[in-house]
Amino acid sequence: MTTRHLRQPTLDCAEPRELAEFYRQLLGWVYADGHEEPDPDGDDFLLLIDPDRPVRLAFQRSDATVAPWRVGARVHLDLDVDDLDVGHEDAVRLGARPLTGTPEEEGHGDDPFRVYADPSGHPFCLCLPDQ
Repeated sequence: MTTRHLRQPTLDCAEPRELAEFYRQLLGWVYADGHEEPDPDGDDFLLLIDPDRPVRLAFQRSDATVAPWRVGARVHLDLDVDDLDVGHEDAVRLGARPLTGTPEEEGHGDDPFRVYADPSGHPFCLCLPDQ
């Protein structure tokens, strides 16, 4: 049997550079070699890498729309943060929008995560590690 490995998740979006910048700042990652400078013809594919681990996240131009939150099956990103309140402030400052109320508002204040949409509408969660 051939060995298979997950290369990276790729987020389809209308503006790859804008979405890559959001996640670059949120995660503290860097552009892969050759992806740093904007392409004058438009960036159709961009790649971010975690400078500390072999993890990648890609962004690909697409005119497809993102399905509304909680409609159908979908993939989302779970991102670990040390502090949910600080993570919330950073995410919102960079352009994320909460998709649910705070855990207290939702009636489950002990939840170790919060749910957001990135600037293109893809859902992601900020999670406390090992929860």
